[in-house]
Amino acid sequence: MIVKNTYGTSVAFTTKPYGKKPKHEFTGSALQRKKQEPTKNTKAKKKESSKDKEKKERSLSKRSKQKIRKKITCFARCYKRLSFVTLTFLNKVSDEEAVNLLRKFVDNAKKRSEDFQYVWVAERQTKNDAFKGNVHFHMITNKYWKIDKWWNYWIKLQQKNGISPRDKNFKPSSAFDVKQLNSNNIRSIASYVTKYVTKNNAKFKCQVWNCSRRVSELYTDFYTTVEFTDQFKRMNAVLSEITNTDKKSPVINVKMIDLNRQTIPMYKRLDKKNKSALKK
Repeated sequence: MIVKNTYGTSVAFTTKPYGKKPKHEFTGSALQRKKQEPTKNTKAKKKESSKDKEKKERSLSKRSKQKIRKKITCFARCYKRLSFVTLTFLNKVSDEEAVNLLRKFVDNAKKRSEDFQYVWVAERQTKNDAFKGNVHFHMITNKYWKIDKWWNYWIKLQQKNGISPRDKNFKPSSAFDVKQLNSNNIRSIASYVTKYVTKNNAKFKCQVWNCSRRVSELYTDFYTTVEFTDQFKRMNAVLSEITNTDKKSPVINVKMIDLNRQTIPMYKRLDKKNKSALKK
């Protein structure tokens, strides 16, 4: 039996159905994806599939939500301070227009910032009656933002691309909202993720989330034996435990771990792996 661990969750499963143990101790990084050389046929298929995807509405799957939650947590463990940015629009905007403007905003931030890393997620507005259902974006970054400068840029960027406010002189301060996050407080990071990501079931005609290359390369899981999770039991840090009775399933047991001063050091190997990856 082997255990797959990430911050706050440990899943024990049997290796019998697979006949072998995982090749690597750490997983979840984009660096581990196999690169395939595109052929003429695959290029043509990609063009066709991209057109089909544009027509279809997208939403965050359960798997995507889990991936985002893990990436943000690992991201937070690598930087002392993070910013939580909310970008909203001056007027009604299509999903496609919105995500194109977001990309322009992010590209500019990359040019003007050293080591700019981020994760963004799309969300529907529900409280704004004037633009109900309008898309807006939440972004967690490692950047310190000069509010006036970037708020002004976000307003002008929209106007330059044909999105004008209903009133000429109306420049809402909430269009560019920034909150500082204490990355040491892993619970506060988790609360943001839960609020804006895991409960997000809306559908969009655009990309639903994305992250910078360095964030995609972060490792999110590591494998151990059951002796590792036995330590959490001795600490009385297991919040809940589910045992699977389905004999056909490889998953045997799932433990939810309380993340506190005692348990956080148990994940040092993952912190160390990611910090060394960022330096490359």
